[in-house]
Amino acid sequence: MKVYLDDERPTPEGWVPVRWPEEAITLLEGGQVTELSLDHDLGDDAHGTGYDVLLWVEEAVATRGFVPPRLRVHSANSSARTKMELAIERIERFFRERGEG
Repeated sequence: MKVYLDDERPTPEGWVPVRWPEEAITLLEGGQVTELSLDHDLGDDAHGTGYDVLLWVEEAVATRGFVPPRLRVHSANSSARTKMELAIERIERFFRERGEG
């Protein structure tokens, strides 16, 4: 399944919409997510951001053998986008270092 985390943009056809980080993480834990597209700003930073999802994926890959889906960022927040893209690079590196990527 393809999961689209966003609070404002319309969800592309064929994607499952989620509004909050914990919803995306719940789907990731289910093991059926093949692709994940993330916005950063979700309207309530205290509730979480797209970056929080990447932190969860990074920890899961590094410590629990989690196999990450294809990850992408669609945030318009340029500084957050850069931070999120660097997190994706770390996730991919951890996965490669395990000898699986």
